[in-house]
Amino acid sequence: MHHKLMRHKLMRRRNLLQLALAITPAALLATRAKADTPAASKVAYHLADLDKVDFVLGNINNHYKGMGGPDKVTIALVVHGPALKAFHTADAAPDMSKRTDDLSKTGLQLNACINTMRAQNVTLKDLLPGFIVADKGGVVRLAELQSQGYAYLRP
Repeated sequence: MHHKLMRHKLMRRRNLLQLALAITPAALLATRAKADTPAASKVAYHLADLDKVDFVLGNINNHYKGMGGPDKVTIALVVHGPALKAFHTADAAPDMSKRTDDLSKTGLQLNACINTMRAQNVTLKDLLPGFIVADKGGVVRLAELQSQGYAYLRP
C-alpha cells in the first residue's frame, strides 16, 4: 500500500512539472538559456604579485586569443600590492608601456587599487596610461566585478 502511494505522489509531481514547463512561455525559456550561456564572457584577473606581472599579462593575451578576440570576452585586471610597481611610469620595464597600451586598446579594463596607490605615493598620472582608480580598493572592486557576473581568476 505504501509503495503504491509513493508511486502515485511521484507521478503527480512529474505531471505538475510537465504542466509547469508546458505553460512556461518559450520566449522565457529561451531567455534563460541565453543568460546561462552568454555570448561574451566576463573575467576579472587579480594581480598582486610583482613576479607574476608578465605571466598574467600573457594569460590575458592568450585569453583574448582563445576566446576568438576581444569582442568575445570582457576582461578586467585589478592590480594592487607590489604588482602595481610594474605599472609606475618611472619604474616600468621598456616594453611594459607598449604591452599595457596594446591591451588597453583591446578593451582590457585596468584597475589600480586606491589603497596601494596611497601606500606607494602615486596618482593616476604616475601610472602607465589606461588605468582607472578602484576608489573603494582593489579587493572591493574584485567583489563588485564578481557580483556583476565576472569570473574570478588569480593566476
